[in-house]
Amino acid sequence: MKRYTLPLIAGLGAVIGAGAVFSYDRFAAPGGADQARIERVVHDYVLAHPEIIPQAMQKLQEQQSEQAVAANRDAITTPFGSAWAGNPKGDVTLVEYFDYNCGYCRASLPLIADLIKRDPKLRVVYRDLPILSDESRIAARASLAAAQQGKFLGFHDALYAGGPVSDASIKTAAAKAGVSLAAIDVAAVDAEIAKNMQTAAKLGMNGTPSWVVGDRILSGALPIEEIEKAIAAARAS
Repeated sequence: MKRYTLPLIAGLGAVIGAGAVFSYDRFAAPGGADQARIERVVHDYVLAHPEIIPQAMQKLQEQQSEQAVAANRDAITTPFGSAWAGNPKGDVTLVEYFDYNCGYCRASLPLIADLIKRDPKLRVVYRDLPILSDESRIAARASLAAAQQGKFLGFHDALYAGGPVSDASIKTAAAKAGVSLAAIDVAAVDAEIAKNMQTAAKLGMNGTPSWVVGDRILSGALPIEEIEKAIAAARAS
């Protein structure tokens, strides 16, 4: 029989809960025959109920996500300049990590607008995560310059409306939003991009759009009902 470590026994005991005939607290320091008996019970229970393995892994992933969000909350929820929308004093913050070359991010624009319209207590924070191309980084610099100048949303919407990202589309969006590209503080915006990259890595994000709401991390283009459910859970907690 494969030998199981004590942390695994404890973890499975927590997952199995009332369904098992033992608890970790009762066997805080097992050894010899006691430990062998516990391992046999765990082994037999897992074989009889293999569905608890993905359940346990999902629970572990949720716990790790919650811990990562809590440890990096300021870096996640504090907007850079004017890179936010909705209620500035909202009781729940939805954070979107996005890339201007991401088609799913573009498709999420009306979803975010609907969320803000339907939920007057929601604050949305936008975080540039330029991972798809060199043009994405150029666009992110212009986006953050717009945020520094208090014109983020105008630039954001104009650039997405301008089609594929290029030097020309960036300049056109900047002109429409009244953003001075000559005034980019390269050191500040590059530091912000680097921070977003580091935070995204800590959160286990590997694509855009990625979302943080409350203690949860969500990925991809999602139906509005799923995001509203996460918002409601964050509000309830």
